[in-house]
Amino acid sequence: MRIIPAIDIIDGKCVRLSKGDYDTKIIYNENPLEVAKSFEAHGIEYLHLVDLDGAKSSKIVNYKILEQIANQTSLKIDFGGGLKSDDDLRIAFESGANQITGGSIAVKNRAIFEKWISEYGSDKIILGADAKDEKIAVSGWLEDSDEKLIPFIQDYQNKGIQYVICTDIAKDGMLEGPSFDLYEKILNEAKGVKLIASGGISTFDELPKLAELGCEGTIIGKAIYEGRITLKQLENYILNK
Repeated sequence: MRIIPAIDIIDGKCVRLSKGDYDTKIIYNENPLEVAKSFEAHGIEYLHLVDLDGAKSSKIVNYKILEQIANQTSLKIDFGGGLKSDDDLRIAFESGANQITGGSIAVKNRAIFEKWISEYGSDKIILGADAKDEKIAVSGWLEDSDEKLIPFIQDYQNKGIQYVICTDIAKDGMLEGPSFDLYEKILNEAKGVKLIASGGISTFDELPKLAELGCEGTIIGKAIYEGRITLKQLENYILNK
């Protein structure tokens, strides 16, 4: 299972939210590049970079930070937050993203998201399936939708999607453990999906359980920043896989 630390950006700074609520913002570091380099120094190869300003403003905002991290580390970056147009996508890839994650766009403008899958390939486009009570939430989780989570994923599998990041919003940033039952359900019903678990990771012991379920990767955010999971533990996990 791939270990994918998260860096969320607001005003160019590394922050974390709880349940996607911008009013709960905690700034952990003024310098996201410094954080990315510390991940890389511990053998981590992947990074989940989220432009929270972009998610709110409906266009890419913090692409300069993406560019900086891509140029000064060898991390493979998946980038999301506010990607709404062909231009946004072009900027993200030109700035060094290896993959992009589309969440709101996959609900609100299926035609453009499906076009991206066929143009860039399913290894480059990740479906962001963020859920609240098994319904999809959009626009930085500020809006609910009527889309049911598993049929939504299955529908996009039929369109070629392989990678899905699923965040249970109720768990995000709460350090109360991930939604094991939900992930198990997704893996049982959306056969063959490369599921990346996100939200609620709070202790190192949860990682082998997610791997055992069949998750392809896991995104870890606040647990690292709050010292619940150390980079040394992650380094050892990666070395011993």
